[in-house]
Amino acid sequence: MSISTPFAFQLYSARNFFPLENVLRNLAEIGFTNVEPFPSLYDDPASLKAMLSNYGLTAKSGHVSLRDIEEDSDQTCRMAETLGMETIVLPFIPANIRPTDKQGWLEMGERLSAASRVFAKRGFNFAWHNHDFEFEALPDGTIPLELLLGEDVMWEADLAWVVRSGNDPKHWLKLYSGRIPAVHVKDLALPGEKVDEKGWADVGTGVVPWAELWPLAVESGAKIMIAEHDQPADYDRFARQSYRTMSKLSGGN
Repeated sequence: MSISTPFAFQLYSARNFFPLENVLRNLAEIGFTNVEPFPSLYDDPASLKAMLSNYGLTAKSGHVSLRDIEEDSDQTCRMAETLGMETIVLPFIPANIRPTDKQGWLEMGERLSAASRVFAKRGFNFAWHNHDFEFEALPDGTIPLELLLGEDVMWEADLAWVVRSGNDPKHWLKLYSGRIPAVHVKDLALPGEKVDEKGWADVGTGVVPWAELWPLAVESGAKIMIAEHDQPADYDRFARQSYRTMSKLSGGN
């Protein structure tokens, strides 16, 4: 079993190389068919939709801020409907409002569960995108990610962050199988390498065992595989290398 399409690209990876239209044109030429936008791109959803359509691209998922999820869910849904999204993703909790104890994580999980119910009524999946801090065990051994996801929040799994946290992504893919609509496909450089790129690497050139993880991600229910790099020195290089690797992993050439 494999995923051949859609290969997606998280547009945050190219934020330092805009104009956006130039990036979209290039991604389409490389072969990507889907992109994942981030919060600052939603000022004019209809124009963004037209731009994507012009290059044969879709946006089946998108990162949205906590404020827009909780304080303006109707507007968020209308934006997602305009763009044709299937999954709305909360990508991050800023450190200044991040829980520090079990009760805080439980309360945040309840907030996410409430958001999940709101979006489900409008026909959307709602997912949490992880970094590494969600895997820092609490004093009683509880892992915050488990409190965040609860019983109904889905997970957009960023497996390179799982590896960076010192955890085994295979365990977590199996644990949340069936609740993973999308996976971020990114890579980690060897320790001490790619310092100018914050230690991240183009997919297939680092230490994350994607040959093992790709089929597990598919088995866990992932429908979209999203290339991402937090700080590429050259987004075109990253996009091309990652697309080649993803094509091989999916069983292509």
